[in-house]
Amino acid sequence: MKVNKIGITSKYDSPQALEMVETIVKRFTSQIKIFLDEGSFDMLNLPETKRLPVEEMKEAGVNLIISIGGDGTVLRSISRMDDPLPLLGINMGMLGFLVDVMPEEAIPTIEKVLEGFEYTERCRIAVNLNGEELPCATNEVVLTTARPAKILTFRVTVDGCMIEEFRSDGVVIATPTGSTAYAMSAGGPILDPRVNATLIVPLAPFKLSARPWVVPSDRPIKVEITIPEKEAAVVIDGQHTYTMKKEDTVCLTKAKNPARFVVTERSGFYEKVQSKLR
Repeated sequence: MKVNKIGITSKYDSPQALEMVETIVKRFTSQIKIFLDEGSFDMLNLPETKRLPVEEMKEAGVNLIISIGGDGTVLRSISRMDDPLPLLGINMGMLGFLVDVMPEEAIPTIEKVLEGFEYTERCRIAVNLNGEELPCATNEVVLTTARPAKILTFRVTVDGCMIEEFRSDGVVIATPTGSTAYAMSAGGPILDPRVNATLIVPLAPFKLSARPWVVPSDRPIKVEITIPEKEAAVVIDGQHTYTMKKEDTVCLTKAKNPARFVVTERSGFYEKVQSKLR
């Protein structure tokens, strides 16, 4: 399918990212219709583009989104979509696992993508806090102490069976995509994104037997705090933060709609791990 409409999101506080937006718009505006998310449009005010929230791009017929920045920009864009559009990440950040294209490759890569593209699908985690649906997670959900140097006690249940109760600074529940992010820093394994699994990784647990778990992605996970008068912060992809206290319950399941990433020549997962983690 040939592309005729694209959306662009960017890191608003980066002059280099905004300059890249301007370069792409000038190069391709005669070929396709271009929509900019609110922040990019307001910073640049390019008359040849249209201002459109990311949430409305799919309904407007956008074929794909180009995200210019780092992993945070990608995650922010995906979190705003219930059924995410395919996304192409241009790396204007530092260490990015979700941004395949380097700035010098941006224009030739986009030229190829506009002629037609393939994309991969990666599972996300649906998050429910006390019956309230929160944004889905592409990388991870982190439950961590809201007060520095105060540990919490968590009870973790998978498919109705308690697998662990431990004291720790927190716990990370990650997708395979997020296995190379916070979960890896906390000692969890690296998972190929094609694996249908969810990682459960305690943060600095206060017992040696509390180890990371890998469970099927379609099995429901429930996390509770069991010690009174303590609070946790529930952080989704580093973008959204909520408060959790005793008797609150976080339920996590496989999201209905996956994240989608445009396939490029640099999309090989194992090569990416080798180059990023040297």
